[in-house]
Amino acid sequence: MAKRRQLRAFDLKQLDGHEHLIGVDEAGRGALAGPVVAAAVLVNREFLESRWAVSNAGRINDSKQLTPTERDALWFDFETLAAQGQFHANFGVGDIGEIAQFNILGATKLAMRRAIEGIFPPSAFEQKTEPDLFSSPEEIAEFQPTVSAKILVDGLALRHFPYPHTGVVKGDARSLCIAMASIVAKVTRDRMLTELEKEFPGYGFAQHKGYGTEEHRDALLRLGRTPHHREVFLRKLFANRVDPDQIDFWADEVVEEKDRER
Repeated sequence: MAKRRQLRAFDLKQLDGHEHLIGVDEAGRGALAGPVVAAAVLVNREFLESRWAVSNAGRINDSKQLTPTERDALWFDFETLAAQGQFHANFGVGDIGEIAQFNILGATKLAMRRAIEGIFPPSAFEQKTEPDLFSSPEEIAEFQPTVSAKILVDGLALRHFPYPHTGVVKGDARSLCIAMASIVAKVTRDRMLTELEKEFPGYGFAQHKGYGTEEHRDALLRLGRTPHHREVFLRKLFANRVDPDQIDFWADEVVEEKDRER
């Protein structure tokens, strides 16, 4: 617990010289099915020094280290705090088509960009020169100062990313705002996969959330893939099949037929 309280101290140190911190993390990058979801959480010194943060920082950790009950309780707190304007959060999605088109890293970058865009557009971080005394009234009226925010992304720094940022290795266990973002991303994605279970019963999406558990692998071998499975992720799984025709992947028309039967 003492170590987990250091997350708030880490963010307070990172905040020096900035008005805001934005923590960014993703969920679902290693799953066999479903989208990748990223979240961005914006905090400031007032929030980090608030009674809630001081009292509850010890409850917050990398979302994978928390139980579903703990995550849901924190999600309820987050909704209340966000409604009060104490911090801001947003999420973005990289869907199954984008994972196939841009690979999982590219889709993750898209999801992270979309999450941050819900807080600040990339242009807000461009260096702008303040109008001088000889500027026109129009130039003075249009001037917007550079956003005073530092972006912390879990993991290594991203190449070709439109936002200036700092990569924090194992950031969801070191930074409070990154850990909060990991919880927002995880809960959001878990709820999406629970809904997917209703559309495709029998796969256990509500339990394994698209990850490669034994239950999920067995279901794939019995039923084939759905349109929400990541085909490139399944190649290794099916590589050791004795008979390549053992599994018939669902074509679109087969999916439609099964949907009509349900």
